[in-house]
Amino acid sequence: MSNINNNNNNEMKNNGNTDEWINWIEEAIDKEYLKYYEYENFKNIQEIGSGAFGKVYRANWKHFEDYLALKSFFNLNNVTIKEIVNELKLQLDVSFHNNIIRFCGITKFESENKFDQSKNYLLVMEYADGGTLRDYLKYNFSRLTWIEKYNLAYQLACSISCLHDEGIVHRDLHSRNVLVHQNSIKLADFGLSKRIDDATKTQSKLLGMIPYIDPKVLVDENLKLNEKSDVYSIGVLLWEISSGNSPFHEKTNKVSLIYSILQGKREEIIPDTPIDYSNLYTDCWNGEPSKRPSIHEVVDRLRKFVINSNRITIYQQNDMSNQTNIKPNDNLGSVNSGNSLSGEFSQVIKNFGNTNSNELDMMFADKFRDKISSEKISILVNEVVDLIFKEINERNVAKRRHVLNYLNNHNVNSKEIYDWLLSNESSNTSFIFLLGYFNYVGIETTKNYEKAFDLFINALDKDSLLIQFFVGECYENGNGVTKNENLAFEYYEELSDIGYAMGQFKLGWFYENGLGVKKDFKLAAQFYEKAANNGHLLAMHNLGNFYRRGVGVEMNHHKAFELFKKSTEGKYSGGIMMLGYCYDLGIGIDNDKQKAVELYEKAANLGHKVAQYNLAMMYEIGDVVEKDLDKAIYWYEKSAKQGDKDARNKLDGFI
Repeated sequence: MSNINNNNNNEMKNNGNTDEWINWIEEAIDKEYLKYYEYENFKNIQEIGSGAFGKVYRANWKHFEDYLALKSFFNLNNVTIKEIVNELKLQLDVSFHNNIIRFCGITKFESENKFDQSKNYLLVMEYADGGTLRDYLKYNFSRLTWIEKYNLAYQLACSISCLHDEGIVHRDLHSRNVLVHQNSIKLADFGLSKRIDDATKTQSKLLGMIPYIDPKVLVDENLKLNEKSDVYSIGVLLWEISSGNSPFHEKTNKVSLIYSILQGKREEIIPDTPIDYSNLYTDCWNGEPSKRPSIHEVVDRLRKFVINSNRITIYQQNDMSNQTNIKPNDNLGSVNSGNSLSGEFSQVIKNFGNTNSNELDMMFADKFRDKISSEKISILVNEVVDLIFKEINERNVAKRRHVLNYLNNHNVNSKEIYDWLLSNESSNTSFIFLLGYFNYVGIETTKNYEKAFDLFINALDKDSLLIQFFVGECYENGNGVTKNENLAFEYYEELSDIGYAMGQFKLGWFYENGLGVKKDFKLAAQFYEKAANNGHLLAMHNLGNFYRRGVGVEMNHHKAFELFKKSTEGKYSGGIMMLGYCYDLGIGIDNDKQKAVELYEKAANLGHKVAQYNLAMMYEIGDVVEKDLDKAIYWYEKSAKQGDKDARNKLDGFI
């Protein structure tokens, strides 16, 4: 914790008349409208960034492994506090969007210096592990495919579209205030630094950000930035995503650069850039704002680019082999928010002195009573489809509870989404798919495979790889249609042929188990390897088991261990379980029973029934952990409820 202590005692002084804004923050904390984090509960604090107005740190909260970000401010005066409050208001309006950094709450560092009793507020934010977009491109550009570039561009445009729908103009878009987390775009702020800069007249960063600024503003500094100014910045960022370089990075004469831009100078199109993509960003950076597309048009055009790059895959679990000792995981198996504060809240800020606590209560109550708009539902539907895609692409299954948790976390009622889909499903492929998915897994309706299959099969011509995958899934398992493994294989083979991990994984699974084709472990291993190289966690797990047992490949315990370890990076419970198994028995690594227990427990808490069984065995035997029959029974019951026969037999033995 010394990092913030040492730096901020000298840098973060509370100057100016800030009482009214601090009172607002304190009252919001008291009323629990803002979550308050006790500063002393943060640990492992490290500085990760610094700018003209403050520093950003990452830290762990209590015993949580995941990081949070702490955003500090050097000069916590009246202007800064006012803009922080405004930033919090904007966060409330757009907190539902997955491509915007989540605001978590507030903490405050109180000086230990008896002569300086100022309270320095820090924003507690979601942490982005990929750093800024600029840094992410610098270190990852060489491995990015056009599919991934399209997705970055699309997510960026969607986040700005969300702001514009709420009447918010960012005004300060560049690659150093766009972040990346888990390879996804996270908009860092809504022009907070720009507003503070304007209010304090420092103009500290203008020269460094020239290439991103609407040329009209370079001509007339009194011209107000608007939505089309953001679109100009988006165009430059889309070029940056295509090139991996910051714009005009070789230009050192800023005055000359401004003149060139005003004369129509733009960056050169990078060779091999798809023509539709370069046409889009050149439209965005047109010198005349009226000739630039709206952000909604940008989103629509990018969505079309992304449609043909939807990746998918599905994960299902089987019972493990019947054995009563510690066992490996060898097989798979069959597989509201609103914008009610936009006007009222702004007026409250302007007239803070006339706002009492009752008005504050009513203001927030109104916000959370408002239904989300159709536009927000549309955005959320696309985000849920993206979530399903990601889970299937990595894990071979999109769990129903994960979709429900996502909606709940965004204050959205799944019934409202379902009803909206019924009214809008014919207008968009994503809407059709999600309605089918709701029927497939039984969200806000009884599980109805027949209706789901009808929705999927009738939309096959709409170029949705998710829909194509689920049609194969239906044929594979006989869900809503007569079971036909040969036909399922053909659908998966099409996806594999064009390089998608979900198709490659499925072909590996079919060859391993002889579904629709002759069983062939060598071919299964080849397709698992292709899928694993494309980031498929379950393929890594299955290929690891092949190397562990010498099936389809030459036995290699070291490779098995490395594959299991790699599959744990996405918190895949099967990979975590098998990594524990390797430590337990010394497979590809030195035996470490204590490490095995830790990994079994981690996988067990994620719901893995084999890990739950193995952990129960550890507590029953008591040679690594202290013997505890109550804990043993607890974990056997957890495992048995998921269908583990060995766990059921163990419980019968306790009776």
